[in-house]
Amino acid sequence: MKILSVIILIFTITFCPAQSIERFSIDNGGASVSNGSIQLLYTIGEVNVQEIDAGSVSVSEGFITSGFKILVDPKVFLQGPLINAATPDIMEDDLRINDQLPTTSPYEDNATCNTTVFDITGNNAIVDWVWLELRDANDNTKIINARSALLQRDGDVVDVDGVSNITMQAPPTGYYVTVKHRNHLGVMSAQTIMLNESSATDADFTDNAFNTFGTNAQVLLASGSTALWAGDTNNDGSVQFSGGNSDVNILKDFILNHPSNPLGFLTVAINGYFNQDVNMDGIAKFSGTSNDSNAIKDIILNHPGNFLNIPTFTINTQVPEN
Repeated sequence: MKILSVIILIFTITFCPAQSIERFSIDNGGASVSNGSIQLLYTIGEVNVQEIDAGSVSVSEGFITSGFKILVDPKVFLQGPLINAATPDIMEDDLRINDQLPTTSPYEDNATCNTTVFDITGNNAIVDWVWLELRDANDNTKIINARSALLQRDGDVVDVDGVSNITMQAPPTGYYVTVKHRNHLGVMSAQTIMLNESSATDADFTDNAFNTFGTNAQVLLASGSTALWAGDTNNDGSVQFSGGNSDVNILKDFILNHPSNPLGFLTVAINGYFNQDVNMDGIAKFSGTSNDSNAIKDIILNHPGNFLNIPTFTINTQVPEN
């Protein structure tokens, strides 16, 4: 029996390929290899300085971690669709009703939703797309994760399916939460908010008791709720009624130069999904009933910081930027 064991041991040593563990280290990374039915996930050591390649299989530096996912439940109002709202604190959804809402987000991630999402009616009907940011607890100008989301009439911010809570790709910890909109001034929480992967944490910007960063970061509505300032037609972080680069001039130039207005009349109304449509009724108007120029003027004159009611007053975003 001992002789047989020795023979088997010699046979194994002779015919099995040699293996060794090299002193490679691992950085951020990792990989996998598969032959179709078996998949190998692997990591090695600490900080790897080179890759190992054996023809059809290669091992690179790194370790594998699953992506972090945390939940947040923001709520926000936009001043624009509340200007002529039939019900307090329920935004008008004219863009959806007029089939003017795009299924592709106007923001940089180009997120998409199914057209059936816009079939939802009532208080959960979609008003528009918004942009969400999570910012670093130690540097509120540093964006950790950002994405597009959908805004319901009652202020709930939901995922692209139109109903679910928002999932963000970031580790569970505290973040400054920011909400932005294409023609409104953005807003950021004054303190960090603890977010986790198991339950969605509220961030209710409509509550005037909710602390926001800066001074008069939102407009106080007659209902007592708060909303993002409307009127930033060129999305430069400010709202101006007069001056060279004012939002009213942006609106005027848009009307005069639009292809559907070949004669250049200021009285022409342009239908569609445009930043110049301040009240978000689906029509950009410089003059006439419910025009967007007057909407900007009223916003400027009624700002609490504009105690002299001068039309040259400028409202600036309170969200810190680099």
